[in-house]
Amino acid sequence: MRLYRDNAVVLRQHKLGEADRIVTLLTRQHGLVRAVAKGVRRTRSKFGARLEPFAHIDVQLYPGRNLDIVTQVHTVDAFSGDIVDDYGRYTTACAVLETAERLAGEERAPALQLHQLTVGALRAVAGQTRAPELILDAFLLRAMGFAGWAPALDECARCATPGPHRAFHVSAGGAVCVHCRPPGAATPSPGVLDLMDSLCRGAWADTDAATDAVRRQASGLIAAHLQWHLERQLRTLPLIERAQPHSVGVGQDGHRDSSYGLPAETWRAPLAPTRTGTA
Repeated sequence: MRLYRDNAVVLRQHKLGEADRIVTLLTRQHGLVRAVAKGVRRTRSKFGARLEPFAHIDVQLYPGRNLDIVTQVHTVDAFSGDIVDDYGRYTTACAVLETAERLAGEERAPALQLHQLTVGALRAVAGQTRAPELILDAFLLRAMGFAGWAPALDECARCATPGPHRAFHVSAGGAVCVHCRPPGAATPSPGVLDLMDSLCRGAWADTDAATDAVRRQASGLIAAHLQWHLERQLRTLPLIERAQPHSVGVGQDGHRDSSYGLPAETWRAPLAPTRTGTA
């Protein structure tokens, strides 16, 4: 089989044997790819440091029966240097990587838009252009849009009546009108759904003006909406720094292996939203 090249983001890695690693890549043309990087744990490895999580790379691979084999790596963007020394940026970037892998679907399924969005999110986090939590929430909303899970924000999720609407219900699909509002629907504070809409559209002037309370409520709804569709918790989201402890607040009824760069003891951090009840 012939070698192939692709542009990729390193999502995670874990040990294989004494000297090798398995890396999970989100590639531009081939979607999710898992490959063996041979000898990268040796001190004299020629490309070990280029295959750390957060790296944006140009990679050459040899197709294997179960796992491809990395043969060449060139760094396109070394984001990790601007990310790993800051807790807020680091945990935000970890959440981006975990979400990207969850939404990429089956291995080798095309994911061009998700790849581009992931690179853009990491670049924004590393560049410190704005608050990390806003970058993450914008990434989550747009990534859900690519997956077909975008929440309805300017019309009723059930009857399509134009908004604005005051209530939000995760299992209903987003904002709901007074006639379609189910029991247990959230009633966000004024400005929360507007902020979510601005994050979807990239209207950053509007997002920067939002208060901390509005940002926290929007983050809670976005996280709940994502995890409802994923049907599982994301272990990185509880670690994201917020202005105050993470809470929806809207009255609704040291290894790095396989952990997106996070220590193993953080995997058990609690996260409230589940699919077993209403949002």
